[in-house]
Amino acid sequence: MSILHIAPGDSAGGSLLHALRDAGQDVEVLRFRDDLSCGPIDPLDPTARAAWWGRWYDGIEVETAFRQFQKRISTADGRLIVWFSRHSASEFCFLLALETWLGDRPFHVIDVTGRQVPSKARDGSTALYEPHSVATMQADGLRSLLGQEMLMAARERREAKALWRHLQKENAPFRIVTDTGLVSTTIDHFDPLILAQATSEWQASARIIGNALGYSSQPYQQVGDLMLQTRLVALVEQGRLLAESDPWERSCRIKALSAD
Repeated sequence: MSILHIAPGDSAGGSLLHALRDAGQDVEVLRFRDDLSCGPIDPLDPTARAAWWGRWYDGIEVETAFRQFQKRISTADGRLIVWFSRHSASEFCFLLALETWLGDRPFHVIDVTGRQVPSKARDGSTALYEPHSVATMQADGLRSLLGQEMLMAARERREAKALWRHLQKENAPFRIVTDTGLVSTTIDHFDPLILAQATSEWQASARIIGNALGYSSQPYQQVGDLMLQTRLVALVEQGRLLAESDPWERSCRIKALSAD
């Protein structure tokens, strides 16, 4: 029987393909290139997602990639193995949406949440760590989990479908991970985090975004750098941050408003 590994993103897919090849397995890896933790999800279709992402990316490419993904999973006739983490908002949303597309078709999962996997340091040493997401795992860590897939239980699938329907009904700007699971949140949810990184001294916006990204990844991986940049630009437009030039440029310097 053929096997199709389904990865939550380009980075995850590339590392997984590397891990499979290192393990001597010539198996297809299908990559889902969207991030469903942000933007509209009702309706969840390629045209709507492409229209939303089109403000920053080529909408045609987004729609094409989405449709190709849906077509491939609908025609796959072998065993499906889905990789994800419940500690990553993007990857958790990906799993829930996949439930909708697969209907009642059985599939296996490798949930990396809470797993201890090996990671190689620059000096060649190896240590165990707990990854936040498939996307941040090295090939060695992914390879250590090969063969540990489990069939997604019927109860889990029902709960996943119900949660996704609830999130779609709310159709919020962001979805984040909490101790109790995925929840919808407001467009300004990450604004305090960005504001906290700005000081009275000028800093490159890339530094502010990078610091905010790091803090937003603890203890859960919540958001990507592009969405943080959209919020930084919004804060500049609202007069809550100062910019020397175009805040869309990563080299643009940003600072907090004066306290006096």
